[in-house]
Amino acid sequence: MAETTTRDGRCLCGAVRYRVTGEPIWIAHCHCESCRRATSAAFASYAGYLRDRFEILAGAPAIYRSSPGVERRFCCNCGSPLTYEAERWPDQTHILICSLDHPAALQPTAHVHADEQLTWLHLADGLPRE
Repeated sequence: MAETTTRDGRCLCGAVRYRVTGEPIWIAHCHCESCRRATSAAFASYAGYLRDRFEILAGAPAIYRSSPGVERRFCCNCGSPLTYEAERWPDQTHILICSLDHPAALQPTAHVHADEQLTWLHLADGLPRE
C-alpha cells in the first residue's frame, strides 16, 4: 500500500494547527497587491491543495473577506495568515507555505501576478512568470 504524505502547519502562537494530505496541485509565489498587504511581505508563497485535503486540527481560524468571493483565514490570537480560498477555485485551499512545520519541503515552481511585482525586488531564480 502506498504511503500518503501529510504535512502539518500552524500559526505563530500554535493556537491554530492544520494538516494537508497528499501532494499540492501547484506551488507558486504570488506578487499581487492583495497578497502582499495580507502578509505584509514583498510576495506570498502558496501551495494549492484540493479543499478536501485540508483540515483544521486545533483552534478556529478567523475569516477575513478581502475582496468579493475571497476568504483569508488567520489566527485571531497572533494574526498569522494561514490560507486563501476563492470562488474562482471552489475546490481548492491555498496554504501559505511558511506556515508549514517544514516549509522547505515544498519548492515553488512559478511566480504569479508578476506584473505587480515590486520594482525593487530582483529575483534571479529562473522560474516562469505569469
